[in-house]
Amino acid sequence: MSSLNVKRLIVWLVSFALGFVVSYLIVVVGFPILKPEAAGMTLEEYGFGYFIVTYVPIGLIFVTWIDAFMDTKILPD
Repeated sequence: MSSLNVKRLIVWLVSFALGFVVSYLIVVVGFPILKPEAAGMTLEEYGFGYFIVTYVPIGLIFVTWIDAFMDTKILPD
């Protein structure tokens, strides 16, 4: 495996790990701050499907930025 492919794999793994963490914090911490009735919100209450729809786009945003910083050329210039 070439070093570029290793860097690309790192970009995908780190991006989606960060996307998961940010999405989790939005659901569990952010929603109760914005709407006090949502205090104690869990992922089960939010719903697995909704979490995936939240998690994937945030992960792709991280892919875009980390790709630009690591110059892996996942996205064309």
